[in-house]
Amino acid sequence: EYINIINKAVVSTQSTGALKNILQKCVHLPALEPLLHDAPPNILKHVVAQFSKVLPHDAKARRLFVTSGGLKKVQEIKAEPGSALMEYINIINGCYPEEIVRYYSPGYSERLLERIDNHQPIMTN
Repeated sequence: EYINIINKAVVSTQSTGALKNILQKCVHLPALEPLLHDAPPNILKHVVAQFSKVLPHDAKARRLFVTSGGLKKVQEIKAEPGSALMEYINIINGCYPEEIVRYYSPGYSERLLERIDNHQPIMTN
């Protein structure tokens, strides 16, 4: 039984390493996009890293990343401040105007509605 546990751990480690190597070579971002939604955290970091390498150099990919929901998904990722994942997210965010990043950030629509609630109309006579 102990040998089976060790074998499973070795296979899992080797599989994870192989997947990381594949991710690092993938520049066809639509192939990576589903992993943004489904990858476990230890793989997600490498997926986001790959987007952070390609997006700064490809305007068409940047547009597709927004329209496909990728940028919104990246805004939803909870990354530790100062972590490599946070750095990759910052690089991705730097590829877009600030108002686009804000628009796709969690809670943005609620903040806009609050502004409507708090806005004082300008009355003209």
